[in-house]
Amino acid sequence: MLIDRARIWVRAGDGGNGSASFRREKYVPRGGPDGGDGGRGGTVYLRAKSNLNSLLPFQFTTRFKAEQGGPGRSQQRHGKNGKDLFVDVPVGTLVWDDESGEILADLTEDDERTAVARGGRGGLGNVHFKTSTRQAPRLAELGEPGEERWLRLELRMIADVGLVGLPNAGKSTLLAASSAARPKIADYPFTTLEPILGVVQVGGVDGQIFVMADIPGLIGGAAQGVGLGLEFLRHVRRTKVLVHVLDASGGLEGRDPLQDFETVNAELDAYEEDLLAKPMLVALNKTDIPEARRHLESLTTELQNRGYTTFPI
Repeated sequence: MLIDRARIWVRAGDGGNGSASFRREKYVPRGGPDGGDGGRGGTVYLRAKSNLNSLLPFQFTTRFKAEQGGPGRSQQRHGKNGKDLFVDVPVGTLVWDDESGEILADLTEDDERTAVARGGRGGLGNVHFKTSTRQAPRLAELGEPGEERWLRLELRMIADVGLVGLPNAGKSTLLAASSAARPKIADYPFTTLEPILGVVQVGGVDGQIFVMADIPGLIGGAAQGVGLGLEFLRHVRRTKVLVHVLDASGGLEGRDPLQDFETVNAELDAYEEDLLAKPMLVALNKTDIPEARRHLESLTTELQNRGYTTFPI
């Protein structure tokens, strides 16, 4: 099962405390202050990795904490800086601050990273507080606490081509025929319950390669969450091209294919206006069925008049 949402807690390391020490040598009875500064606390980063494709690990581990900075020491020695912590997430992960709802990052490139909790600054040692009137300061700063917050993660799959359409229109069959992906295929609606990616190669070994995503079927009301529509629609956002797979036969119920086409497009538009601005091709599927052949000519003419390129399959 694809896990595409998670909630995690991150905390950066505290800065180390400054030192309030004094120089002590045999023939230097009043050596003065020599306390060093504390080290910086580690910062927590989220880092996108292309070899990850799910947020499943965050179902088991939800708390992440970076290393604290070391305390300052005598002889003006600086405390050790805390190690930064890198939390790997899939490419395509959107990051929110859970409390404010602010979007912190959209990680769309491999090895892209963002700081989500900054480490605390180390405290100053007492050597910084010596003045002409205060020769032996016995004070030093405490290290600053590191930032902490709850984050919401949402994975939006990145694909070049997204297959959309009503349930049982033939999207999974098209993906299986054009790539090495092997989605579940059956003659009932909602066979596909999560997006599936396939790599398509056109024109032999040296041909073009692109990624195609099989998006689970959409129904009327999907933009309002009917039929898990919201769970599916967010994966359409990042695709560059949409292929609308349309059952030209009208299905067992004898529906109007043109009405089916308009139903899916209306849900895409209701969810996000920019979705219909993407290039869209129409694959008129199941043209081996007599009912589909009867609709094919009029359907092709109507869709082409609306500006869509059609392909019977």
